[in-house]
Amino acid sequence: MKRLFIALFAISGLALTANAQEFGFKQGNGFVEGNVGFHSSNDKNTDTKVNEFEITPKVGYFLTDKVAIGIQLGVSTSKNENSTTGYEKKVNDLGAGVFGRYYFLELGKRFKTYTEVGVGYATSKTETRPTTAANTNTVKSKVLGIGAGVGANYFLTEKIALNFALANVIGFTSEKPDGQKAQTNFGLSAGSINNIFDAAQFGLVFKF
Repeated sequence: MKRLFIALFAISGLALTANAQEFGFKQGNGFVEGNVGFHSSNDKNTDTKVNEFEITPKVGYFLTDKVAIGIQLGVSTSKNENSTTGYEKKVNDLGAGVFGRYYFLELGKRFKTYTEVGVGYATSKTETRPTTAANTNTVKSKVLGIGAGVGANYFLTEKIALNFALANVIGFTSEKPDGQKAQTNFGLSAGSINNIFDAAQFGLVFKF
Protein backbone atom coordinates (compact mmCIF):
# COMPACT_ATOMS: atom_id res chain seq x y z
CA MET A 1 0.00 0.00 0.00
CA LYS A 2 2.83 2.37 0.86
CA ARG A 3 4.40 1.77 -2.53
CA LEU A 4 1.06 2.43 -4.23
CA PHE A 5 0.75 5.82 -2.49
CA ILE A 6 4.32 6.71 -3.50
CA ALA A 7 3.61 5.77 -7.13
CA LEU A 8 0.38 7.80 -7.18
CA PHE A 9 2.17 10.77 -5.64
CA ALA A 10 4.91 10.59 -8.25
CA ILE A 11 2.40 10.39 -11.12
CA SER A 12 0.45 13.33 -9.69
CA GLY A 13 3.66 15.36 -9.46
CA LEU A 14 4.51 14.66 -13.09
CA ALA A 15 1.00 15.62 -14.18
CA LEU A 16 1.15 18.89 -12.26
CA THR A 17 4.56 19.65 -13.77
CA ALA A 18 3.27 18.99 -17.30
CA ASN A 19 0.23 21.19 -16.73
CA ALA A 20 2.40 23.96 -15.29
CA GLN A 21 4.49 24.19 -18.45
CA GLU A 22 3.91 27.35 -20.48
CA PHE A 23 4.43 27.13 -24.21
CA GLY A 24 4.93 30.36 -26.12
CA PHE A 25 6.58 33.73 -25.66
CA LYS A 26 6.32 36.56 -23.17
CA GLN A 27 7.47 40.17 -23.17
CA GLY A 28 11.23 40.25 -22.64
CA ASN A 29 11.87 36.81 -24.14
CA GLY A 30 14.47 36.42 -26.85
CA PHE A 31 14.93 33.70 -29.44
CA VAL A 32 17.45 32.28 -31.87
CA GLU A 33 16.02 30.69 -34.99
CA GLY A 34 17.61 28.74 -37.81
CA ASN A 35 15.67 28.01 -41.01
CA VAL A 36 16.53 25.97 -44.07
CA GLY A 37 14.81 26.03 -47.48
CA PHE A 38 15.46 23.59 -50.32
CA HIS A 39 14.02 23.03 -53.80
CA SER A 40 15.04 20.52 -56.47
CA SER A 41 13.50 19.64 -59.82
CA ASN A 42 14.49 17.46 -62.76
CA ASP A 43 12.63 17.81 -66.06
CA LYS A 44 13.66 14.84 -68.21
CA ASN A 45 11.65 16.16 -71.17
CA THR A 46 13.97 19.18 -71.46
CA ASP A 47 16.99 17.69 -69.63
CA THR A 48 16.86 20.59 -67.17
CA LYS A 49 17.83 20.34 -63.50
CA VAL A 50 17.27 23.03 -60.86
CA ASN A 51 18.64 22.95 -57.32
CA GLU A 52 18.14 25.76 -54.79
CA PHE A 53 19.19 25.98 -51.15
CA GLU A 54 19.11 28.68 -48.49
CA ILE A 55 19.77 29.07 -44.79
CA THR A 56 18.39 31.95 -42.73
CA PRO A 57 19.49 32.41 -39.10
CA LYS A 58 17.56 34.96 -37.00
CA VAL A 59 17.74 36.58 -33.57
CA GLY A 60 14.66 38.24 -32.09
CA TYR A 61 13.36 40.01 -28.99
CA PHE A 62 9.75 40.32 -27.77
CA LEU A 63 8.54 43.85 -27.11
CA THR A 64 5.19 42.46 -25.95
CA ASP A 65 3.73 38.97 -25.57
CA LYS A 66 2.82 38.98 -29.27
CA VAL A 67 5.22 41.38 -31.05
CA ALA A 68 8.89 40.67 -31.75
CA ILE A 69 11.61 42.44 -33.72
CA GLY A 70 14.97 41.11 -34.83
CA ILE A 71 17.79 40.77 -37.32
CA GLN A 72 18.48 38.05 -39.84
CA LEU A 73 21.09 36.80 -42.27
CA GLY A 74 20.50 35.04 -45.56
CA VAL A 75 22.84 32.75 -47.52
CA SER A 76 21.55 31.06 -50.66
CA THR A 77 22.73 29.26 -53.75
CA SER A 78 20.98 27.99 -56.86
CA LYS A 79 21.99 26.10 -59.99
CA ASN A 80 20.05 25.69 -63.25
CA GLU A 81 21.61 23.43 -65.90
CA ASN A 82 20.65 21.78 -69.18
CA SER A 83 22.66 18.68 -70.07
CA THR A 84 21.67 18.85 -73.77
CA THR A 85 22.55 22.46 -74.63
CA GLY A 86 25.23 22.91 -71.97
CA TYR A 87 23.41 25.93 -70.52
CA GLU A 88 24.30 26.56 -66.90
CA LYS A 89 23.38 29.31 -64.45
CA LYS A 90 24.67 29.65 -60.89
CA VAL A 91 23.48 32.29 -58.40
CA ASN A 92 25.00 32.94 -54.97
CA ASP A 93 23.43 35.46 -52.56
CA LEU A 94 24.55 36.85 -49.23
CA GLY A 95 22.36 39.30 -47.33
CA ALA A 96 21.17 40.72 -44.04
CA GLY A 97 17.99 42.37 -42.85
CA VAL A 98 15.53 43.22 -40.10
CA PHE A 99 12.08 41.81 -39.39
CA GLY A 100 8.97 42.30 -37.29
CA ARG A 101 6.76 39.42 -36.20
CA TYR A 102 3.22 39.33 -34.77
CA TYR A 103 1.66 36.23 -33.21
CA PHE A 104 -2.06 36.37 -33.93
CA LEU A 105 -3.50 32.87 -33.33
CA GLU A 106 -2.97 29.99 -30.90
CA LEU A 107 -4.25 26.51 -31.69
CA GLY A 108 -3.90 24.67 -28.41
CA LYS A 109 -1.04 25.20 -25.98
CA ARG A 110 1.82 24.33 -28.31
CA PHE A 111 0.86 25.62 -31.78
CA LYS A 112 1.37 29.36 -32.41
CA THR A 113 0.91 31.12 -35.75
CA TYR A 114 2.40 34.44 -36.82
CA THR A 115 2.75 36.94 -39.64
CA GLU A 116 6.09 38.54 -40.42
CA VAL A 117 7.41 41.52 -42.39
CA GLY A 118 11.06 41.66 -43.41
CA VAL A 119 13.36 44.18 -45.11
CA GLY A 120 16.69 42.97 -46.44
CA TYR A 121 19.71 43.91 -48.54
CA ALA A 122 21.82 41.37 -50.41
CA THR A 123 24.68 41.08 -52.85
CA SER A 124 24.23 38.56 -55.65
CA LYS A 125 26.69 36.89 -58.02
CA THR A 126 25.33 35.26 -61.17
CA GLU A 127 27.48 33.07 -63.43
CA THR A 128 25.94 32.07 -66.77
CA ARG A 129 27.28 29.77 -69.47
CA PRO A 130 24.88 30.02 -72.43
CA THR A 131 26.27 27.07 -74.48
CA THR A 132 28.98 24.43 -74.25
CA ALA A 133 31.25 26.55 -76.44
CA ALA A 134 30.66 29.90 -74.74
CA ASN A 135 32.65 31.44 -71.92
CA THR A 136 31.09 31.99 -68.51
CA ASN A 137 29.54 35.43 -68.01
CA THR A 138 29.62 36.84 -64.45
CA VAL A 139 27.29 39.60 -63.22
CA LYS A 140 27.22 41.05 -59.70
CA SER A 141 24.08 42.71 -58.38
CA LYS A 142 22.73 44.53 -55.35
CA VAL A 143 19.25 43.48 -54.20
CA LEU A 144 16.76 45.24 -51.91
CA GLY A 145 13.79 43.18 -50.78
CA ILE A 146 10.64 43.80 -48.73
CA GLY A 147 8.27 40.93 -48.04
CA ALA A 148 5.46 39.74 -45.80
CA GLY A 149 4.63 36.12 -45.02
CA VAL A 150 3.11 33.77 -42.49
CA GLY A 151 4.47 30.96 -40.34
CA ALA A 152 3.93 28.79 -37.30
CA ASN A 153 5.80 27.45 -34.28
CA TYR A 154 5.11 24.09 -32.63
CA PHE A 155 6.65 23.86 -29.17
CA LEU A 156 8.35 20.55 -28.38
CA THR A 157 9.40 21.83 -24.96
CA GLU A 158 9.11 25.18 -23.17
CA LYS A 159 12.37 26.30 -24.79
CA ILE A 160 12.45 24.55 -28.18
CA ALA A 161 9.98 24.82 -31.07
CA LEU A 162 9.75 23.70 -34.66
CA ASN A 163 9.29 26.53 -37.16
CA PHE A 164 7.49 26.40 -40.50
CA ALA A 165 7.53 29.54 -42.66
CA LEU A 166 5.54 29.80 -45.89
CA ALA A 167 6.74 31.72 -48.94
CA ASN A 168 6.15 35.46 -48.94
CA VAL A 169 2.52 36.36 -49.46
CA ILE A 170 3.36 39.77 -50.90
CA GLY A 171 6.67 41.47 -51.60
CA PHE A 172 8.81 43.93 -53.50
CA THR A 173 12.34 43.49 -54.85
CA SER A 174 14.72 45.84 -56.63
CA GLU A 175 17.82 44.30 -58.23
CA LYS A 176 20.55 46.43 -59.80
CA PRO A 177 23.27 44.59 -61.74
CA ASP A 178 26.60 46.41 -62.00
CA GLY A 179 26.55 48.81 -64.94
CA GLN A 180 22.83 48.29 -65.62
CA LYS A 181 19.53 49.81 -64.60
CA ALA A 182 17.56 48.44 -61.66
CA GLN A 183 14.94 45.74 -62.20
CA THR A 184 11.92 45.84 -59.88
CA ASN A 185 9.25 43.29 -59.07
CA PHE A 186 6.11 43.71 -56.97
CA GLY A 187 3.24 41.33 -56.37
CA LEU A 188 2.04 38.18 -54.68
CA SER A 189 4.76 35.66 -53.80
CA ALA A 190 7.55 38.06 -54.80
CA GLY A 191 10.90 37.05 -53.31
CA SER A 192 12.90 38.94 -50.73
CA ILE A 193 15.79 38.32 -48.40
CA ASN A 194 13.29 36.69 -46.03
CA ASN A 195 12.55 33.88 -48.47
CA ILE A 196 14.64 34.27 -51.62
CA PHE A 197 13.32 31.26 -53.52
CA ASP A 198 9.68 31.57 -52.48
CA ALA A 199 9.91 28.09 -50.98
CA ALA A 200 8.70 26.91 -47.60
CA GLN A 201 11.35 26.92 -44.86
CA PHE A 202 11.74 24.61 -41.89
CA GLY A 203 13.81 25.21 -38.78
CA LEU A 204 14.24 25.26 -35.02
CA VAL A 205 13.55 28.04 -32.52
CA PHE A 206 15.40 28.30 -29.19
CA LYS A 207 13.78 30.60 -26.60
CA PHE A 208 15.81 32.35 -23.92
